[in-house]
Amino acid sequence: MKNAALLLSFLLITTSATYAQKTEPIILISTSMGDIKVKLYNETPLHRDNFLEIVKNGQYDGSIFHRVINRFMIQGGGSPSLQTIGDRPMIPAEISSKFIHKKGALAAARTGDNVNPERKSSGSQFYIVQGRTYSEEMVTQMEGRLGITYTPEQKKAYAEEGGTPHLDMQYTVFGEVIEGLDVVDKIAAAKTHQADVPVTPITMKVTIIKM
Repeated sequence: MKNAALLLSFLLITTSATYAQKTEPIILISTSMGDIKVKLYNETPLHRDNFLEIVKNGQYDGSIFHRVINRFMIQGGGSPSLQTIGDRPMIPAEISSKFIHKKGALAAARTGDNVNPERKSSGSQFYIVQGRTYSEEMVTQMEGRLGITYTPEQKKAYAEEGGTPHLDMQYTVFGEVIEGLDVVDKIAAAKTHQADVPVTPITMKVTIIKM
């Protein structure tokens, strides 16, 4: 009986661990223009855990989308002067060809290769891709230039959903929007002034809704 109980406990622990590995955290970004729901990839654990820590600490709350470019992306988690929240250290790159810059991709901002050849990510700044559509022929042409081989599904995503393929393998993509792409479009279309800062501040509150 004792051995059976131990075996049951082991199976429960193993099952829970397996489930935890498969469950992707879900985050709600509530903005002054609507809600955006994103999931974080478990395959990019450094970026996932860093983002979760900032959210748990409430450090994104009240911050703004400080850089907005229509048909490109919306960026938050810092300021126009490229400062990070709480002076957090950079994160080692977790760049993967599995995760592309399709519309709705959640990725980490970073400084340029000239000062950051390892392509480490900002400790807090992130962006959400809006982009535009690209024909499969155009994406195929980019493969040679970027040194990437896209899957048929990835080419289809760029053709039907859109994105920014020229950023692939340059920045770490660590999640994606699962609800609220229309809100991303609204924010991207906001009127901006110098340095692509929205004229009317677009604030956010970020919470964890599923772990």
